[in-house]
Amino acid sequence: MLYPTAREWTDAAHKSVSIYGMSGLGKTYVSDLLRGTGNWFHYSVDYRIGTRYMGEHIVDNFKREAMKVPFLAELLKSDSIYIGSNITFENLDPLSTYLGKPGDVDKGGIPIADYHARQEQHRRAEIAALIDTVAFAKRAQDIYGYPHFVCDTGGSICEVVDPAAALDPVLDALDNATLPIWIKGTDDHVDELCRRFDRQPKPMYYQPSELETNWSDWLAETGDAPEKVDPDAFIRWSFRRLIERRQGRYAAMAGRMGITLEAADVATVRKAEDFVELVAAALPAS
Repeated sequence: MLYPTAREWTDAAHKSVSIYGMSGLGKTYVSDLLRGTGNWFHYSVDYRIGTRYMGEHIVDNFKREAMKVPFLAELLKSDSIYIGSNITFENLDPLSTYLGKPGDVDKGGIPIADYHARQEQHRRAEIAALIDTVAFAKRAQDIYGYPHFVCDTGGSICEVVDPAAALDPVLDALDNATLPIWIKGTDDHVDELCRRFDRQPKPMYYQPSELETNWSDWLAETGDAPEKVDPDAFIRWSFRRLIERRQGRYAAMAGRMGITLEAADVATVRKAEDFVELVAAALPAS
């Protein structure tokens, strides 16, 4: 590991970590807290995906919708208006909206073929953005003068890596440039995430084979035609399957690299020093 012992971590003049785990367990909370000290560079993988790698796809989708409105279409074609994505660390809705939900177009869905295409775009973008962690860890120090670095990964990192592989470009990059940290949830956290998702279903990323299985199973169980699937009903049904499988995938990643922190302990962090102490406690003393 980058910091084999608690002493080496505590004494390190340049601390570099990557944080992963289920959404809602504290990845962005901790990253924001560290950034707020002025000594930590916060690299958001989702922000990088939505700007560098999928920004053009997102804006093109906005333009397609604008072209359906004659008034806006004329202004757009004459370069009289500008359409852009106002994506931020706190607001990733432009990326989520672009990913969309498969099913009935009249209910806010998109055709399953388009959904597959956008999922593949996201897969490639996430891999590239995660590997970019190495360059940004260097840039944070060399260009901006930040002594410390935190990579805030997306919840779907476990879908684009293979912990069982002898060589995995994403995991190897994170392990070489940072101390990977899994924020581990409990069954109660899974239940709460499902309840939250049920109230407000959001687009998700799936492994291609898993998406195909879920889609086929849904059609078989409901008898729906693909173009008549209720998009919110489908992703609510898929979410529990997805989130339970992700627990095992995160655990496999943690077995290969880095350390594990309990979500309940992370929730007690109030300042950067708390985080440093929490990480130190999870590392061997010597």
